[in-house]
Amino acid sequence: MQKPDSERLDRLIAAEQDERRRIALFLHDGPVQNLAGIALMLDAAQHSIEAGRYDDARKIISTAVDRHRSTIRDLRDLSFALEPVVLRDQGFGPALHALAEQVGTTHEVRLDVDVEAAEDLGQTTQVALYTIIRELLEQSIRRGPPTQIEVRIWRTDDGGVIVCVTDDAEPERRRRSLEAVEERVLQLHGDIVVAAGRDGGTEVRVTLPPYTARR
Repeated sequence: MQKPDSERLDRLIAAEQDERRRIALFLHDGPVQNLAGIALMLDAAQHSIEAGRYDDARKIISTAVDRHRSTIRDLRDLSFALEPVVLRDQGFGPALHALAEQVGTTHEVRLDVDVEAAEDLGQTTQVALYTIIRELLEQSIRRGPPTQIEVRIWRTDDGGVIVCVTDDAEPERRRRSLEAVEERVLQLHGDIVVAAGRDGGTEVRVTLPPYTARR
């Protein structure tokens, strides 16, 4: 049974608000705090130099530089997640492989990616699918840690598209954790099915109709 449009809209707004809160919390607790700490360290280094304690100043500056580089990485990762430049410049496949490499390296997870069938999808659909897959990968990591994640995309005979993300992490039991993904799929007039994976994990399958795949 289809949900009323007003209820769908309310859930979509709530999901977007949750995403904004998550980003705001990340920025406040991560980069903002790091930059504040770097400023304090540079003040301390300046005082050490004025007092002639040059070895202390060098140590403080070295620590500040390391923290600064770490903050740049955090902000680059956030920027990539929000709007990956590689998706716009090089296409869906390279963007997904870059995301998989990043997730796999960071969390020591094996990711198998087969997404060539998505290269001829419409640009709007590619961006939406990238976001959906990214969110499913993040959820898998939070439930896990998984040892393996598989991402596959294939076309249906009528021109539609199917996306399947399978992992061997702890099975997904909280329906609310998938609400944001469900709303994105509904926006694309698609269907989403969550089932047990082959290895005791979770399989999420998203199916989009032909007219959506061309958007």
